[in-house]
Amino acid sequence: MTLSRRGVLGLAGAIGAAGAVGAAGVAGAAGAAWGTDPSAGSDPSAGAPRAGRVRTGFERLAADGYAALAGQKVGVVTNPTGITADARHLVDVLHADGRVDLVAVFGPEHGFRGTAQAGGSEGPSRDPATGLPVYDTYDKSGQRLADVFTAAGIDTVVFDIQDVGARFYTYIWTLYDCMRAAALAGKAVVVLDRPNPVGGRRAAGPVLERPYASFVGREPIALAHGMTAAELALLFNGEFLSRLPEKQVGLRTVAMSGWRRGSFFGDTGLPWVPPSPNMPTPDTALAYAGTCLFEGTNLSEGRGTTTPFEVLGAEGVDRRWAQAANALDLPGVWFREAYFTPSFSKHAGKVCGGVRLIVHDREAFDPVRAGIGLLVTARRSWSGFAWRPDHWIDKLTGSDRVRRLVDAGAGVEEIAGDWAAGLARFEAVRAEYLLYG
Repeated sequence: MTLSRRGVLGLAGAIGAAGAVGAAGVAGAAGAAWGTDPSAGSDPSAGAPRAGRVRTGFERLAADGYAALAGQKVGVVTNPTGITADARHLVDVLHADGRVDLVAVFGPEHGFRGTAQAGGSEGPSRDPATGLPVYDTYDKSGQRLADVFTAAGIDTVVFDIQDVGARFYTYIWTLYDCMRAAALAGKAVVVLDRPNPVGGRRAAGPVLERPYASFVGREPIALAHGMTAAELALLFNGEFLSRLPEKQVGLRTVAMSGWRRGSFFGDTGLPWVPPSPNMPTPDTALAYAGTCLFEGTNLSEGRGTTTPFEVLGAEGVDRRWAQAANALDLPGVWFREAYFTPSFSKHAGKVCGGVRLIVHDREAFDPVRAGIGLLVTARRSWSGFAWRPDHWIDKLTGSDRVRRLVDAGAGVEEIAGDWAAGLARFEAVRAEYLLYG
């Protein structure tokens, strides 16, 4: 019996301790996966389904008449990505539906309406469209966040935010923090699933080491986890919350229908809403797990341009970087010499030389290896290369090993080989929690 199975079975008698969960209850141990039948009916509040289109967790919840929320005071953790198939916001839909007692909204990093830049939020407010109170979850966790849930007067926390598949994208840790806080406050959690926009066939990159835990990585998962939010919630509950004093939360997950692990966002038929100000397109998300590593350097990661995370560079970088990167012959991607002037963030107002990523084969492209290859070649080809003084790269990669190996002159394969054993262990655990084929 694996650790994850023990984690799942060990909660069987503990559901009642999580507090009142309402009439729907909690149907499983580490968390119930609900709504996997693709033949389930439709509901006008979810928008008109199109043949062959993925149906999100919210649509499946609506199709069931919101039965999982019956008799409960509900708070929703969401942002501009929490939309229906016809682009209405789920807060507006739930507020207008008499079957749901929606009493509060909770905003993550960037805020409920998504106006704040990285490392910021919108603060508490009242939603002008619905009159609902909006609470700020950013930079809150543990008892402090549990107190917010208690003050909001909710029974159940509903989570519905579009993730992008990288460990350091903070929405999955907002989910984790909300699960821990809900356990402390005696609240239930319902996770409405959405696609991983870069697919979910495999995990990639180094697994975080706990001494390097932060809000860009609370627990040991791979840099590119290859999971959906609902799958991660089940893993968090079964593997990580089980070792904490508050134990697992009363968790229910509402699965999608029509999504397959090999699907990219363009295959889903769903509208794309930027999950954060510097994530404008699914192509941005495709590169992000590798190129966000440049946040840990003195080079621009393209913030302040129209193609963040797809262009990288700094003053003084020239064509030699693109040449060196292309010489690595990494699968699925070309690197083109590029010049750009960021309007804000690093090197704002200055002409930067660097590279633009052109992904020509999404199936073959490994963003983490590409990011490592770019770090290796940037250091070799540009004398001005430097890590951020606070060693932020260690938080992003999950340890100091990548930084030390790059500094020692290691190549891509040697660096990837260093994390291979940890990645294999994570993939074995990850397999226990996958909801989709």
